Amino acid sequence: MRFTEEHEWLRVDGDLIVVGITEHAATQLGDIVFVELPEIETQVAKDDEVVVIESVKAASDILAPVDGEIVEVNEALSDNPALVNDDPLGEGWFFKVKVDDLSVVDEYMTEDEYQELIG
Repeated sequence: MRFTEEHEWLRVDGDLIVVGITEHAATQLGDIVFVELPEIETQVAKDDEVVVIESVKAASDILAPVDGEIVEVNEALSDNPALVNDDPLGEGWFFKVKVDDLSVVDEYMTEDEYQELIG
């Protein structure tokens, strides 16, 4: 698993990259009440706004950490957005993206580096 400065995580799953937010981000946002997911087959570029999440505290955009095609979204979040709070590193994932080169994840922080960032 790798991490962005925007508190997202990336995990390689076969030939896809799974994206979600960290436990730190979920805690900072508070109770998540709504998640707007992207359409499948959407082409995204790094830093595109892909997901909108609304919590009791604020609305936030989740950015695409890589260029690629959205091939799957976590439909369970439509009925139960609290999954992001309950299990942000597991069942609370947002989308899966197909990329040309999986090594792009190596550009991001390791867990130790991320822990140092959030201090």
